[in-house]
Amino acid sequence: MGKPVDKKINVGILFGGKSAEHEVSLQSARNVYDAIDRDKYEPILIGIDKSGRWLLGGDSRFLLNAEDPRRIRLEDSGGEVALAPRSGGVLSLLGSGSEGRRGGLPGTKLDVVFPILHGPFGEDGTVQGLLKLADIPFVGAGVLGSAAGMDKDVMKRLLRDGGLPIGKFLVLRSHEPFPPYEKAAAALGSPFFVKPANMGSSVGIRKIRSEDEYLPGLREALNYDTKIILEEFIRGRELECSVLGNEHPVASVPGEVIVSHEFYSYEAKYLDEKGAALEIPAKVPAPVEARVRELALKTFSVLCCEGLSRVDFFLRGDKPGDLLVNEINTMPGFTRISMYPKLWEASGLSYTELIDRLIRLAIDRFEKEKRLRTSYL
Repeated sequence: MGKPVDKKINVGILFGGKSAEHEVSLQSARNVYDAIDRDKYEPILIGIDKSGRWLLGGDSRFLLNAEDPRRIRLEDSGGEVALAPRSGGVLSLLGSGSEGRRGGLPGTKLDVVFPILHGPFGEDGTVQGLLKLADIPFVGAGVLGSAAGMDKDVMKRLLRDGGLPIGKFLVLRSHEPFPPYEKAAAALGSPFFVKPANMGSSVGIRKIRSEDEYLPGLREALNYDTKIILEEFIRGRELECSVLGNEHPVASVPGEVIVSHEFYSYEAKYLDEKGAALEIPAKVPAPVEARVRELALKTFSVLCCEGLSRVDFFLRGDKPGDLLVNEINTMPGFTRISMYPKLWEASGLSYTELIDRLIRLAIDRFEKEKRLRTSYL
């Protein structure tokens, strides 16, 4: 990997972010920080607050304060930092932040970055583009895969054109007139869902059962994006499958999300400890399991993903042909109890080993891309 075996690899754990999924990112980062193999890696915490500032992690104050991110202050950190283009991963100190704090110093070289960021400004290709300009390896999909996987409209059109089975959907934009409720219900059936096109963790989602709920649902989604998507309600089991790899990805055993709420909402995912149960592995017929894995890998390929993804499905019956691809998540939740690592644990790969594999995949991809020519003459 280009480093002496007796020297630890500096891993920048980038978390938080200017996103409604900020708090979810903090939970994931805390778990990765605790589980990373300290014999191989030196984790360096870089928290992004809700205004977009990059703050060096000090002595883990960000993670210790994860329950209340409002308590995270610049003076509690090692200073405000940035990555410049072609910096090769060297952190630069901004402003009058304090040098010399624990947890990594400005001027430290990051060998690889693990961007545990969810939602816009983190999972949508923006940070990935910055890291490419900074000339540093990073975990997860590149610019194209991240952007395509984040935008539910673009994602669904690519999946449809790639021949994958998906549900019915409509796309609305804030500057265009909205179709009347009757037209939307006629196209999708009733009830249907309204979602921001570029958001995850079920933020801004409403289930629309009547005309009275229609406009409030659209307005709620438009709080988070200028483009929203309307999806048919699919009655069926919710299955998920984890994918890992670059050119030759592999798929985990599938798992099932059994929801006690009306749908898999933000509350069911993160606030209500009894909101959902995970069945791992999913109790499905062998042909269905094989088809889930096949479709997960094809989805990963069609959307040009790398590193990791979680692909979500609906199963409307008990046959392979009853499967529909719902969506992909290019940086899924990464707590110890999240579906992505739990599925790999059930497939024989521990949480710490999974982190190691992802970092190695990031460095391998970077080294291959470095061999490409950047000049024609």
